[in-house]
Amino acid sequence: MDQKKIDRINELAHKSKAEGLTDAEKAEQTQLRNEYRQAVVGNLAAQLNNTYIMTPDGKKRKVGPNGGRS
Repeated sequence: MDQKKIDRINELAHKSKAEGLTDAEKAEQTQLRNEYRQAVVGNLAAQLNNTYIMTPDGKKRKVGPNGGRS
């Protein structure tokens, strides 16, 4: 997600608290927030897919669903 969209999310949040939003702005805010959530979840998933745990016996175990087991 680019910085312009994050700035717009913040702008809408401030406006919502100060004076309220129109229906169109509420819809835009919902859409932007959903897009932001998807970006965060995607980034976290990518990070976890590249994370390993070193076991006491020196082996690397991939972090992920089912402890990396298929």
